[in-house]
Amino acid sequence: MRQIPVDTSAATVMVAKTPQPKVRDRRTGEIATDAETGAKLMTVDVMFAASDEVEILSVTVPETGISGDLTMGTPAALTGLVARPWENEFNGQKRHGIAFRAVAVTSLANTGTASKAA
Repeated sequence: MRQIPVDTSAATVMVAKTPQPKVRDRRTGEIATDAETGAKLMTVDVMFAASDEVEILSVTVPETGISGDLTMGTPAALTGLVARPWENEFNGQKRHGIAFRAVAVTSLANTGTASKAA
């Protein structure tokens, strides 16, 4: 499936919700893992502000890619952010959207760096 790189250089990124384990199966509570590395996957909701628009994005990132104290309101950098369109059918209803994945989410709170993403 196609992955589209997302340019974060002109965006302001802040944590909207602290990292949570990504659940693969809600019925069993199974946590999702990276197919290549086996690392546990986490979901971090971020406020992504660019071009006078603000959106809340849910970004999947390996647990090993989370660094710093990522509490609500913390300025953050998204490394290797990509968007991936998806579509599925469940109970006869088609659904579609865009999934976001990053190599890392890093706190910028203690670096003295501006809140622009790297």
